[in-house]
Amino acid sequence: MDKIKRVWLQNANIQVLLLAIFVAVTSLSVYFTAKSVTAFLLLLASLLMLYYTSFSHRIKWIIGGALLILIIPLATSGGPAYDSYMEVATQSGIYIAMALGLNIVVGFAGLLDLGFVAFFAIGAYTYGIFSTAQANHFIPGNLFPLSGTTFWLFIIIGGFMAALFGVLLGLPVLRVKGDYLAIVTLGFGEIIRIIFNNLEKPVNITNGAMGISSIKPPDLFGYEFTHPHQFYFIVLAILAFVIFGVRRFEHSRLGRSWKAVRENEIAAQSMGIPLIRTKLTAFAVGASFSGMMGVVFAAKQTFIDPSSFTLLESTTILVMVVLGGMGSVPGVILGAALVTILNLQVLTEFTNWLNQLTLQGAVHIPNALSPSKMQRFIFGAILILIAIFKSNGLIPAKNRKVSVNRQNGGIAQ
Repeated sequence: MDKIKRVWLQNANIQVLLLAIFVAVTSLSVYFTAKSVTAFLLLLASLLMLYYTSFSHRIKWIIGGALLILIIPLATSGGPAYDSYMEVATQSGIYIAMALGLNIVVGFAGLLDLGFVAFFAIGAYTYGIFSTAQANHFIPGNLFPLSGTTFWLFIIIGGFMAALFGVLLGLPVLRVKGDYLAIVTLGFGEIIRIIFNNLEKPVNITNGAMGISSIKPPDLFGYEFTHPHQFYFIVLAILAFVIFGVRRFEHSRLGRSWKAVRENEIAAQSMGIPLIRTKLTAFAVGASFSGMMGVVFAAKQTFIDPSSFTLLESTTILVMVVLGGMGSVPGVILGAALVTILNLQVLTEFTNWLNQLTLQGAVHIPNALSPSKMQRFIFGAILILIAIFKSNGLIPAKNRKVSVNRQNGGIAQ
């Protein structure tokens, strides 16, 4: 036993050393280069390396927090690409929280939802309408816009409104499942987008296709949050809450009920699980996370319109969940981060690089195969390859292990 412990400690020391060297090298590379996508991606990859170490969960959380709160912001602040890096990190955090919310519905409860972006839109419009003069069109008294200080309250309100609509969506669709459920939720997402697109008359509530502009940025003690590196910490705080909540739900009685419903509804109901309440709770909890991030999105963009909440967005979030591993919290986090970074940075930079080579005459690419037209094709090809070689997701879901002594203790009681 002492020999095994000594070997384990030795491996742990090696892991600490390798991780520290890797983080130091990539951090310095990001800091001292004007813009290096490769160095930035390698720095983010240190979080994935941390996940695969043999450290305890507490140590992993401490190191991960230090990387996200201190090292990554400091490393990216050394050059003109600071806000560019932080924009990618912020958008990744927003999509990770939304993917974790959808994972509750699809991964835990087994309810296929193709209209999930509707809850994101509800949260965004909830804050957008009342933080601008738009609300004066249907509420008398010229009381609006509200100040940016109310943003912190609207994070909760946006989550509550999205949860409410999640329950309203769940009520009529409890009788259907599988493909029919997917069709109904797809229709719900499109209905919400069309309503927001046409709700400028007879009473102008959403300003229709013109959207809502000049949305108030968050304000805290007179300090306005207007830059991506500032929103990064807001998103990080909300994401920490979402991850904590999802992990607690996963191993709770409710989480086990969701998984039982996913595996077999009839068997779950025969074991005393309230089917309707369990499904509605899954819709409400998942939608609330999306609604909270919708509020952040509206405040960050300062402009929203219905074109930001299309079916493509819902499909992209579902791809993140399936790609990472349905029902797997770390898998969904990795899948959402990977898809977001591919779309926002890797493929964009690759396209720009090929365009520069074409302009310089180094390569000749036919117009039909221009990088800007092939970007979605490349993205789709990457997803297909990952799906073929990792059919269960990048990090498949694992059942929680319970020791034999704990099981015997439970039986004895």
